[in-house]
Parts: sequence; C-alpha cells; structure tokens
Amino acid sequence: MGERTSYTPGTFSYAELATSDAAAAQAFYSAIFGWTYEEIPMGDDAPPYFPVYLDGKQVAALFTSDQPPHWNSYVTVESADAAAARAAELGASLIVEPFDVMELGRMAVIADPSGGILSLWEARQHIGSEFVNAPGAPAWNDLVTPDPEAGKRFYGDLFGWTFQEMSGEYTVIRNGDRSNGGIFANPDAPQAAWLPYFGIGDLDALMARIDELGGRVFMGPVDVPAGRFVVLTDPQGALFAVLTGDYDD
Repeated sequence: MGERTSYTPGTFSYAELATSDAAAAQAFYSAIFGWTYEEIPMGDDAPPYFPVYLDGKQVAALFTSDQPPHWNSYVTVESADAAAARAAELGASLIVEPFDVMELGRMAVIADPSGGILSLWEARQHIGSEFVNAPGAPAWNDLVTPDPEAGKRFYGDLFGWTFQEMSGEYTVIRNGDRSNGGIFANPDAPQAAWLPYFGIGDLDALMARIDELGGRVFMGPVDVPAGRFVVLTDPQGALFAVLTGDYDD
C-alpha cells in the first residue's frame, strides 16, 4: 500500500472514468470499492466533475460524457507540451492539445500509433492519485495491443520506459527501477487500448455478486505471479480490471 505526494515522470498517476450515467456509476463503484465522491460544478451548463475518495484520499475521478463509457489512464510528465510534441514526432495523434486544468495542472491526450489513448499529466497543485496499490485504489495498467513491438518502441522513446519480457504474450513495463504496468499482446484486438486495474480485497466475493450489481465478467479470473485478476465491464459498459494479491508499492 502507498500514500503518494508526488510521481516520478513516466509513472502512471491517475485514472478517470468517462461515463453515460454518473449517478449509476457512483453507486456501482461504491458497492465494489467503498468509494465516496465530491461534486465540483464546472459551469457553462457542463456536467459536474466528481473526484473519487477512498478513506479520505483521492484515488480517481468520474464525469458524464457523450463518448462511449471508458476509463482514462494518466501518466505524469515534466511538461505536457513537450511530451505531446514528442509523441507527435513519434507518430502519435494529438487528441486534445495541451491545456491548463485551472491551477491543478496541465494535460494533453494522445493516441499512440496503434490507437491506444493516453492522458499526459503535468502536476501542479494536483499530483493525481493520493493512495495506490491497495484494495479500492489504482494498482496497475496494461496496454492491450495487436502490435506490442510498436508499443514498446513508441513508449520507450516517449517516456524512457524499459521492458522485461515475461512470456510470449506479456511484457512488464519498467520506469527506472520500478514496475509500472504491462503490455499484453492480443493479435485480435482492433486497436491498442489502456486498461486500468484496481485492487480488490476479496475477488471471490466480488465475483459472487458482480451480476446483481449490474457488472459483467469480460475475462477471467486469471492467476498471475502477483495474484489473480479479472477484467470487468461496469453497468454502462466501461472496461476495467481488479487485482488481488501482492501490490508493488
């Protein structure tokens, strides 16, 4: 488990849900993780933004969106402008140009050359998740991609990541000397996509009630060296994963 006050550049630092029904999503994730929420008005008839809290620490956020429901993964960078420009040089598409998020930070959104969408976060007053690697908190991120070699080239050049081969299908991402996520080769995937994982205390108990909560099992449970995980969809269709076992602090 770990409280965080900062993140080294290149580290996954936040997860954010874009959903079609904020109230229903809040009820679902509260039932699973015990999350609570703060409502922040955004003005100009925009829907409110909801920071997500676990035991008083901010761990994620959610908001209503016209896009298909999905989770956004964020990586901390020294400069959102410089990282976005470098990503474009490496063949990424710039989905959202760098912009200031009030006094909290500066961000941009890119799509890597295989289509994986990722948010870049330059922290100012807001570092991202204040608590990680515990039940109910962000615990991991995977890139599911039809072209893992392209993903390694792109992200290695962009963030300086290195890679530890685990099997023919899976590679661990390392940021400096720390594990920072993984790359899962899926030749059948239409394009790359980032998948966030959250810790779960009792995976079997969750599996026993996921249907009544309105979620669905997409894949698993799967045994891995760190424990067990399952990939789920929430009632609105957003894909995410939960992991139980030993978390990398």
